[in-house]
Amino acid sequence: MDRKHVKYCVVDAFTDSPFKGNPAAVCLLEEDKDDEWLQSLAAEFNVSMTCYLTRTADSSTDTSNPRFRLRWFTPITEVDICGHATLASAHFLFSGGLVHSSTIEFETLSGILTAKKVQDGKAINFSQAQNGEAKKLSFLIELDFPIFPTTEFISSEVSTIARALNVASNSIVEIKKTTKLGTILVVLTSWKSVIELEPNFDEIMKCPGRGIIVSAEAPQDSEFDFCSRFFFPKYGIKEDPVCGSAHCSLTPYWSQKLKKFDFLAYAASSRSGVLNIHLNTDSQRVLLRGKAVVIMEGRILV
Repeated sequence: MDRKHVKYCVVDAFTDSPFKGNPAAVCLLEEDKDDEWLQSLAAEFNVSMTCYLTRTADSSTDTSNPRFRLRWFTPITEVDICGHATLASAHFLFSGGLVHSSTIEFETLSGILTAKKVQDGKAINFSQAQNGEAKKLSFLIELDFPIFPTTEFISSEVSTIARALNVASNSIVEIKKTTKLGTILVVLTSWKSVIELEPNFDEIMKCPGRGIIVSAEAPQDSEFDFCSRFFFPKYGIKEDPVCGSAHCSLTPYWSQKLKKFDFLAYAASSRSGVLNIHLNTDSQRVLLRGKAVVIMEGRILV
């Protein structure tokens, strides 16, 4: 029997401009594939993340929150959470007319994550939209993600991290480690130093943790609150252009420093990206809002 072709698209996430933000390949699976096939296809796409959607048993019913299983793969391994690929997956489902609800639930290795289609910060009421009016509106997608707090970084490897980032030790304000992501957060003295950073990736491979997040406060005259970059070579990604999950740690960190709960964050990679963020301290959740653009779509033939 012939195998079913796999529908896919490539989506640039956390941007409203093609070839900006963070690309993710989104594949909708109608039949099971083994992990070797999933990883091989991720290596073939060779973008920062390839993700796979599978309809759950009740996803075809007319429920308020359709549910899909979601898995994320870098070119070399599976990961347990990814923000930009979740946003890309939700955009694929919303823009393709594959769901008829303003909220989607994803079953993931990090539990149930939700994506909500919002307009001007408010959920779109599809029951009041007529003749596809809601579908035509420009929209944001709001991801409901857990907080990953940071803790003190007690290590003699500060000089190793400075050398890996090609910065002077005195340009480092402080170093933290994340409790969930297994990454190191390095705060630098200036926005400019983050943007101009040219790290040594061979040296980053020698640093503790899975990767390094670098961040700094925005200048006072900026529309943004902070910027960041994320280096992840141990997982096959030298620089993740816009890392949504990194903001699960960046947000509570900058909330404590800046004494606020709403942020406009700038991803300072060469592709750049923008995240609108709200920290809910009661629920210990981070709401990550962003746009996305489909730039490619097709079928996988094998």
